[in-house]
Amino acid sequence: MPCSEKRARKLLEARRARVARLYPFTIRLVDLYVEDCALQPMRLSLDPGSKTTGLALSRIETQVNVEAGEISEPVMHIAFLVELTHRGAQIKKALTGRAALRRRRRGRNLRYRAPRLDNRTRPEGWLAPSLEHRVRTTETWVRRIIRLAPVTHLAQELVRFDMQAMQAEAVGGTIEGVEYQRGTLAGYELGEYLLAKWDRTCAYCDATAVPLEKDHIEPRSRGGSDRVSNLTLSCRPCNQRKGNGDVREFLAKDPARLKRVLAHAKAPLKDAAAVNSTRWALFQRIKATGLPVETGSGGRTKFNRTRLGIPKTHALDAACVGVVGDVRRPAVPVLSVKCTGRGSRQRTRVDAFGFPRGYLMREKSVHGFRTGDMVRATLPVTSQKAGVYTGRVAVRASGSFNVQTAHGVVQGIGHKHCIVLMRGDGYAYSLPLQQLTPAGQSKERTREAGHAIA
Repeated sequence: MPCSEKRARKLLEARRARVARLYPFTIRLVDLYVEDCALQPMRLSLDPGSKTTGLALSRIETQVNVEAGEISEPVMHIAFLVELTHRGAQIKKALTGRAALRRRRRGRNLRYRAPRLDNRTRPEGWLAPSLEHRVRTTETWVRRIIRLAPVTHLAQELVRFDMQAMQAEAVGGTIEGVEYQRGTLAGYELGEYLLAKWDRTCAYCDATAVPLEKDHIEPRSRGGSDRVSNLTLSCRPCNQRKGNGDVREFLAKDPARLKRVLAHAKAPLKDAAAVNSTRWALFQRIKATGLPVETGSGGRTKFNRTRLGIPKTHALDAACVGVVGDVRRPAVPVLSVKCTGRGSRQRTRVDAFGFPRGYLMREKSVHGFRTGDMVRATLPVTSQKAGVYTGRVAVRASGSFNVQTAHGVVQGIGHKHCIVLMRGDGYAYSLPLQQLTPAGQSKERTREAGHAIA
């Protein structure tokens, strides 16, 4: 069961527990068995995204109304938050570059390899490598958290329909026609998409942290439609000044902004397509864990977050997925996990034209260290860089390493001063501290990961 930092320190000082994993920080009791403990139900919820996926581990509290004989909606006590940053864009860029080099070799009569486009077969359910990466990394962290905590069921933001129809059926009513889209959650799907597309910023004056309204780029009174490509976000002053005028007349004195608004309105839906392509594959993967899976719509997630007054983050969105009565402890620090990979098999670096520009050493391990390991370097007072540095290490054949800390890169650290804290697992960890202001904005600063997760 997750515990507080104070309790973890007391257990370690009393030698009743040992450190099992550093990132996320996990301790293991040595004087108790699982069979002798009373564990409370835990829910692991996911908010899948194209670039970042939020995960929230919460303790479930159910309240029973004795007089009415009903069970109220569960209360989620947040215990652990994770924001997983994917590297699908880097994978796509690397594959595109590799394909370009192959085409160049064929066109310049260099080392030739016949095209194999006609003899390739793809199995059912095949996903592009960049999309498969998103699914696998999310599945990896789901299974990792299940091993560390007594998770009883999962929740994923999946379906896209309005829950108002289900509420009407529960009381014996029906919803027909356009009324299906009008109700408790009406407008949340489209509004959430517009906020994400326009980065919660007014398209006409770049105002942020102010109430934003939906605005028709081409007014309906002049033949404009309600399609998403004709909608944008604007603050109330800009919306009132524009009125039902044409956007070209409104932004006539700022042609650069006009060009940017029109181009962004027609922007492709790459991120939305990536999420839609992977959501069912991810659902099947986490369903294979054997735990019950609860699903919820994006509109329901935003409805819960708005109703409870919770700030907009990927991790807190995950805590609001599905049926949620209340969310407690939303200010829990978020562990930021960034996918970095485990290195490359390519030992030759090439330039933009495909010619070699550098060679890497054949052995990836140097004096027992590998690039990506979490180390602690303690330099003596006689050194110019005296101090203690903790972070990811980048090895060199000479034995002089670089350590990536929360405050920057420290170069030229000898291997004799380094101690391995945790072997590299393909991820980089950091722990931003979020200080919420009364307006709901957040200010973040980063410190060493692993000291606030117990």
